[in-house]
Amino acid sequence: MSGSILYIHGFNSAPESKKATQLMSLMQRMGLSDQLRVPALHHHPREAIAQLQAAISELGSPLLVGSSLGGYYATYLAEQHGLNALLVNPAVSPHRMFDGYLGTQTNLYSGESWELTLDHVEALAELEVQAPQDPQRYQVWLQTGDETLDYRHAEKYYAACALRIQGGGDHSYQGFAEQLPALLSFAGIAAHQYKTIDFAAL
Repeated sequence: MSGSILYIHGFNSAPESKKATQLMSLMQRMGLSDQLRVPALHHHPREAIAQLQAAISELGSPLLVGSSLGGYYATYLAEQHGLNALLVNPAVSPHRMFDGYLGTQTNLYSGESWELTLDHVEALAELEVQAPQDPQRYQVWLQTGDETLDYRHAEKYYAACALRIQGGGDHSYQGFAEQLPALLSFAGIAAHQYKTIDFAAL
């Protein structure tokens, strides 16, 4: 489906996160809700990837928009399917960072508790791909003030892609709503469909 978008949330996040709700609100205002999927992802990578594969099948050739761990998933799926991807403060090699996180986790939105195990980490490692080399297919939005991930890892890994690096900000990506016209354009949605929308008010 041309102009469709699959939003992929991050670790212990949910469709209720701020970026996801801003995007859902925007697509609803344009009458394009049926072209957006924001699945509540299972905490296990294999389950999450199965959910995302199903959403891609539904949408056809969506723009993958991945935040944090969702950016890692989006990169794997974009390489597998030849899709475009917009990554927001994406995680790079997250399986290498989870040593200190094994054990009980709590989803920030649902309150669900679950156990992060070595099997989760191994499943994440299975999704690692070579650094993408296509600036036409990848936009990578980074903020240097990201307190969770060192933006320089993504800057290096995605060096061959179209990078947008802003000073300051944080891991949630401050000012996301104001950048949404660029996201819509990348998704192939015509400008006349959103020219009257006040993005700052989302």
